[in-house]
Amino acid sequence: MGPTFALEGASHCFFKLVTIDFDLQTRRGLVSSASLLIVTAPVATAIHTNPSFTVRPVTRSSSSRAGSAAPETPATPTRKRTSSSRKSAPPPSSALTTTTSGGWSHAPDAATLFWLGVSLPLVIWDTAYVLGRPHTMEHGWLHWPLWAPYKLYGQVDHVYGWKAFHARSGFTAAQGALNAVETVMYLAYAWVCLTKAVDAAVGGEGSRRRRRAVTGRAGARAVLVGFSAAVMTLSKTLLYWLNEYYSGFDNIGHNDLVSLIFLWIIPNGAWLVGSTWMIYSLGGDILRAIETASHVKSE
Repeated sequence: MGPTFALEGASHCFFKLVTIDFDLQTRRGLVSSASLLIVTAPVATAIHTNPSFTVRPVTRSSSSRAGSAAPETPATPTRKRTSSSRKSAPPPSSALTTTTSGGWSHAPDAATLFWLGVSLPLVIWDTAYVLGRPHTMEHGWLHWPLWAPYKLYGQVDHVYGWKAFHARSGFTAAQGALNAVETVMYLAYAWVCLTKAVDAAVGGEGSRRRRRAVTGRAGARAVLVGFSAAVMTLSKTLLYWLNEYYSGFDNIGHNDLVSLIFLWIIPNGAWLVGSTWMIYSLGGDILRAIETASHVKSE
């Protein structure tokens, strides 16, 4: 219970209390001078007309209730506060834009498609001959007509002739088995590129164009399989050449130069060129995929 004031001095005390409360409220931004005049006028009249009118000192709880009843005016943000909030706001992420507009995709180039179209039938033909010996060799029941050309080639390269077969050389069959693995890998790569391709932007920066390409995890797997198969082909072909070199050209040294160039060097050299090109082409796409992923992660 707060003390009551007599009529004398009540008006003075009331206005002093109101002045104190007004000062507190205006500092909090809760009331204005106009609302003060509206409140004080009726109260002053009541003091002069009613001698029994009492005034209680304003307490913190009552001022809080008065402040809650009055409409709150939101504080206007200052320039400093606005600028600091702008600085603290995180920048919008550009990962989605980078992934969508500049994402990785793979489309086999014309040279790769040409090489696969030429080499795959020949490798399947060669692998079947090697793994089907002796039935696919001369005098074998499978020799004519499909593998008849191997009669000549077996005389040029004894790895494919009767000499290696009678010597029970395992190199011929071993490289034939690897040919089968490579062929399956090339076919898997070609199948994904043909069946999973979508319209996508391919090419480097500044030269992107729309064409059929594979994207996403399926495309990445296809490129990885094709690249691995090309590395296997190049390694096996180099091993084939080095085997002749370190054996003193035991299997091809009997040929004249013209026969050696046109029947051995050019045919076997084609696999060096074709596999090297595929490694370069597919390896470039793998590098671009890694760069794209690194760019998105850094942002």
